[in-house]
Amino acid sequence: MSGPGGLLDRLRLPADWRERLTPHAPDGLSSRLLLLTVLFTLAVQALILGPNAASFHERWLQDRLQAAELASVGVEALPYSAVDDQTAEQLLRIGGVSAVAISDQGVMRQLLQAPNLTRAPDFIDLRRRSLAARLWDPVRTLFGPPDRSIRARAAPRYRSGDFIDVVAPAEPLKIELRAFLLNSLLVSILISVVAGGLLYTGLSFLVLQPLRRVTRSIEGFAADPQTVAPTPSDRHDEIGRVERELASMQEEVRQALRSRSRLVALGEAVAKINHDLRNMLTSAQIASERLADSADPQVAKALPRLERALGRAAALTRNVLDYGKSEEPEPVLDRIVLAAAASSAAEDAGLDGQGVRLVKSIPPRFAVQADADQLHRILVNLMRNARQAIEGDATRATRRKGPLGSVRIEGSSEPGWCVIRIIDDGPGIPPRLSERLFEPFVSGGSADRTGLGLTISRELAANHGGELRLVETGPTGTTFEVRLPG
Repeated sequence: MSGPGGLLDRLRLPADWRERLTPHAPDGLSSRLLLLTVLFTLAVQALILGPNAASFHERWLQDRLQAAELASVGVEALPYSAVDDQTAEQLLRIGGVSAVAISDQGVMRQLLQAPNLTRAPDFIDLRRRSLAARLWDPVRTLFGPPDRSIRARAAPRYRSGDFIDVVAPAEPLKIELRAFLLNSLLVSILISVVAGGLLYTGLSFLVLQPLRRVTRSIEGFAADPQTVAPTPSDRHDEIGRVERELASMQEEVRQALRSRSRLVALGEAVAKINHDLRNMLTSAQIASERLADSADPQVAKALPRLERALGRAAALTRNVLDYGKSEEPEPVLDRIVLAAAASSAAEDAGLDGQGVRLVKSIPPRFAVQADADQLHRILVNLMRNARQAIEGDATRATRRKGPLGSVRIEGSSEPGWCVIRIIDDGPGIPPRLSERLFEPFVSGGSADRTGLGLTISRELAANHGGELRLVETGPTGTTFEVRLPG
């Protein structure tokens, strides 16, 4: 015999309906939901059960009072001596009471004498009863002793008089009250189960099944992001919004992963191209060095331009490779004397006394805690940018012979920080570029610059737990500040 799954396969229902009709074992959320529904229904029934028990208790006493009152009216309405005392006693006991008394105009008259009781009966005045007392009466009856009696008082309904008193044994009331509570409890359980089942079924269709679809979509996406996600439903509630937002997010992640794959492939291709290009540039530089010995004046005139072009090409390949690294290594901190580091960086940045010179305003023996290689790269990038900005200033060409400008490096200490400032007297950075200066491939210089130097330098400073920022720029020069933990 085939199971429900085989039957559903033969029916060829849509996947959405197959999911709804396939039986599921209660999972964490659904089982909690079903349990909470039952518990809440039972709690509501328990709150109702107390007032119901009080009403049943009071109604039982009222019935006994009315039965005794009607029997007393019948006995007193018969002609004198038409009913003997034994018959009258039997009529009065029909109502289940053991004593009956009537008060009329302040005179108490005993219609049925109470037998000898082992204990005084508990008095309940049904004419004046607070809510707390009414709720407490059933508890006293349920847990009272077997020989307990109740003396109930109420206003007469079928005869004149002030009130009518009856004494009734509490044991019959206890038995009937227990049966009433048991029936009420069974009804409450039945209502709870039915309400819980209906609520669970409704929420399963409306909430749990869509949540299962969302969960499966997330799990499938985590296993294979390229898997095509199911089409979101056209619901307009919160779950429909979740499905659509999830589908949109998954598509964005897929696009990002595809872009990342393309970038990885492009990066590998660029790295190979740069490797081959650097080998070619090395060969070209060797050839240019041999051309330096040539006596041809045309060669001597073109050689500086060739060397500058080769240098810019080499710098371009080096910067692209540096930026393409996945991450910088952790800095190996050491105590570095800033003056010596500045001199070394200035040499690699092309600063000299004939063109753009370096000015050091550093306290004696001022040192920073940094990685020597990474600090050198930061200083070289900043000094080279400053030199290129000064050399590219057209107004400098009208100056007399001598240094074109200067790059000043300053060092100072602040609480918890070592501050390095690179200050040049160049033309400044255009305002349109100052806000995007640290973005990759954004350059304020000539077209042969990659715009990666400041980006790499900022990442290196952040790698130390510090920062690189532009302090000010203008026609009189530019100031960059490097802050490193001291």
